[in-house]
Amino acid sequence: MAGWFAKQHVDAVTTHLTEPYVNDYLRANIWHVVGRDADLLVDTGMGIRPLSPEIATTTGKPLIVVATHIHLDHVGSMHEFPVRYGPVESAAEFERMGDAATYADFFRDMEDPVSQLPEPGWSAATYAIKPAPLTRALSEGDVVDLGDRRFTVLHLPGHSPDSIALFDQTDGTLFSGDAIYDDTLIDDLPDSDRTAYCQTMERLLHLPIRIGHGGHGPSFSRERMREIAANYLKVTADL
Repeated sequence: MAGWFAKQHVDAVTTHLTEPYVNDYLRANIWHVVGRDADLLVDTGMGIRPLSPEIATTTGKPLIVVATHIHLDHVGSMHEFPVRYGPVESAAEFERMGDAATYADFFRDMEDPVSQLPEPGWSAATYAIKPAPLTRALSEGDVVDLGDRRFTVLHLPGHSPDSIALFDQTDGTLFSGDAIYDDTLIDDLPDSDRTAYCQTMERLLHLPIRIGHGGHGPSFSRERMREIAANYLKVTADL
């Protein structure tokens, strides 16, 4: 179908995409950043409809696709792209994309997975994520270089053990995946770890971002990020 993706230009080099007909719980953000020597795509949505035709690229210019973690709403279309980066902690799982790592079975079992069918006869019961072996496994401190911008990899576990973020220390832009975002944070999945999440929040309290683009919800300022992190720490301490 036409119009499966919604697209919005955030600034001169950043485009935000999402899948508006996917259930709210799994409606993730996709971020496309234009660089001088290479472009960057952060996360790839559910993979229900092809994503690659939606990404405007320049012929001959590399597109580096980075998965912030291996959950289904962030890796569904990874297989469509030849240059695939992702966290070292789950690198082996990208070769399988099994349900235990991606939670694809959760989507298949939802009562209302989508509000509009992507094509006639489509059924969530047949949903599966194609394997997408990483071409580079990312660890804390690694750099994703676009030529005019360099993004440092931060390992920020808690939501999942493999959660990473990309931080442009010069510009102050953070692509945070599900490590932190301006919406209800999820810390009760089988692979979540609240102790690790608290350590991540403590770290984020002191990260000098200018703007954050999360895996869900709207973009946020440093002040807002500190509020989210501080609130999480307070609520968790009261449990």
